[in-house]
Amino acid sequence: MKRALRREYGIYVVTDESLSRGLSHTQIAERAVAGGADVIQLRDKRLEGRKLLEHARAIRKLTRKAGKLFMVNDRLDIALASGADGVHLGQEDMPLADARPLCPKGFLIGVTVHDVEEAVRAGKEGADYVGLSPIFTTGSKRDAGNACGLGMLKAVKRAVSIPVVAIGGIGPGNARSVLDAGADGLAVISAVVSQPDVKAATRKLKAIMEACRNKKG
Repeated sequence: MKRALRREYGIYVVTDESLSRGLSHTQIAERAVAGGADVIQLRDKRLEGRKLLEHARAIRKLTRKAGKLFMVNDRLDIALASGADGVHLGQEDMPLADARPLCPKGFLIGVTVHDVEEAVRAGKEGADYVGLSPIFTTGSKRDAGNACGLGMLKAVKRAVSIPVVAIGGIGPGNARSVLDAGADGLAVISAVVSQPDVKAATRKLKAIMEACRNKKG
């Protein structure tokens, strides 16, 4: 029986074969889901479309079975063709206003933002969530820019009513501080993908998040 899908951004794992220890996008996703990931985002700016779609369809299958969200980075065509739950767009990608009419009802669109102004604009244009990047200095995304810090995270949370997913340099050592600053989700790459045990690394972050939520609740 298929599990009911929840819009839970919690632990949001972004796949990256170039940073993994020999694992494919699908293998990363499989292990991360087993470790409790709430969202899997397929991200690969170099892979040709046919192969990317193969991974997307495989990840769609396993995330659907687990009742978890599946997002595709940048590629709306791949997201739609694979039946993904949504697409995540950067500031240089297709504008949200142009993407939305092409999408079915309930399709999620997340937008990368770097400050309050971009976050507010994304919210007004109908983004389902924003990904604030980078919170800390990161080597996982070369184009991430300068760290915006926890102060910016707090400011963005005050300025928008949609979920804010934090990304950039987040790991077990600073995850609590990011959650305390108001993040609705923790998007991670190397903190999970580059670890010897992807499942265990995901589970560790999930435990931190649950502990923080139980403390607040």
